[in-house]
Amino acid sequence: MKKVKIGVVGTGYVGNVHAGIYARDERVEISALYDIIEERAVRTAKRVGGRVCSSRDELLDHCDAVLVCAPNRTHLEIARAAVAAGKHVFCEKPFAIGIEDAKDLLGIANSGPGVFQVGHSRRFAPAYLKLKELLSDDRPHSAHIKMNRGELKIPEWTGDVSVTGGFLYETTIHFLDMLRFQFGELEELVAYGSQHEYPELDDFSVIAKFKSGFHCTFATSSDASWLFPFERIEVFCHHRTIVAEEMLRVFDCRGLGADSVTYSFHMTEEDFRRGFIQEDAAFIDCILNSTPPPVSAFDGYKAVELVESVYTAIRTGNPVRF
Repeated sequence: MKKVKIGVVGTGYVGNVHAGIYARDERVEISALYDIIEERAVRTAKRVGGRVCSSRDELLDHCDAVLVCAPNRTHLEIARAAVAAGKHVFCEKPFAIGIEDAKDLLGIANSGPGVFQVGHSRRFAPAYLKLKELLSDDRPHSAHIKMNRGELKIPEWTGDVSVTGGFLYETTIHFLDMLRFQFGELEELVAYGSQHEYPELDDFSVIAKFKSGFHCTFATSSDASWLFPFERIEVFCHHRTIVAEEMLRVFDCRGLGADSVTYSFHMTEEDFRRGFIQEDAAFIDCILNSTPPPVSAFDGYKAVELVESVYTAIRTGNPVRF
């Protein structure tokens, strides 16, 4: 079987996660790596193989598929070049920064000849798949959801808006995507935000109503602390509460008593527990089988739309309707 040749643009933390996973996939060859800091690409190549390229154009000449793992604001430019070169594209979140760039990239992705998948890895995490499975046999009424960070200092760029696009574009966008994945399309949201520790809005409260009638609160803070679980979803059904704590465990409490069933994922490999292995395998499956990706460019666009809607609701003081 001919192997899929992968080119990795950006060999920081997440680029190395994906490269390490693909180095173990017999269907894949790590063919090319490019980073603006060449030493980083060299270090990655020593671990996983591949040609260290001096430019993005050189990388495009030596791969079938491109992993876009560079800083957030570069995603549109890199993905556009990869699609224009006829490559399959795996674009890490966020899909783009700003609704106009997201619209542009959505059109580009849909016009390309290859697979275009977006890296919302939590959709593949076993804990969140278990939550979705449990909700499939019940009708959720409401939820409390939180996703906090302890700081925006490590790594240093997480507090730089010129790189991230804003706090909500960092890890938080995973949970804004999770709202759609678990509960469907939104109808309306209101949001409040404040600034405390960093030169941007760093504390958010959102109330969202969905087209199904479901509603939830969502809180996210970048100046909290590393109190675990820093991710938590509490869903309320008819005399039933289902709770997901990070990607480690799910509790299901039914009826009028306090007994619950616990599903634990502590003992699974970290990259599997976080969904990275599954999403990477799915990307190659789609390339080999010519099937649509499980997380599409449209899904990536909608996550950006939610980020921008929260910022708009705070800025205007008005609800945003979808």
